[in-house]
Amino acid sequence: MRHLLTLLVFITISLSLCAQKIPAVKTEILSKDTTSWDGSAIPGFPSDHPEITITRITIPPGVKLPVHKHPNPLAGYVVSGTLTVMKEDGTKKSFKAGETVVELVNTWHYGMNSSKEPVVLIAFYTGETGIPLTILKETKNDN
Repeated sequence: MRHLLTLLVFITISLSLCAQKIPAVKTEILSKDTTSWDGSAIPGFPSDHPEITITRITIPPGVKLPVHKHPNPLAGYVVSGTLTVMKEDGTKKSFKAGETVVELVNTWHYGMNSSKEPVVLIAFYTGETGIPLTILKETKNDN
């Protein structure tokens, strides 16, 4: 009788656990691209010593970043604000909160916060150990 009672308790607990609704896991692809935002092809990835770096970049309102380029592919997710990215030839595109950006590779450009709130960007860099994520363009001093 004791074994039967134990079995009934076990079955009751098992059934109640199975009856609980478990929330479904949802996966949503935010971006899947073969080109940067300007339509240029994404180059091949490094092969010798790959490295992935994930950063959070916060840009205050109205701030313009220096002209720079990235030697390897990267993508970002805009958490807040509006990020405007401009190439040296004047081509530009803006990305708002909730949007993704596939950045330019080996192309001089700059970003600026064109909103009244901080831009928060989560950036996912693919690279190689020892290679910088960003290269700043040298500016000439008029001294």
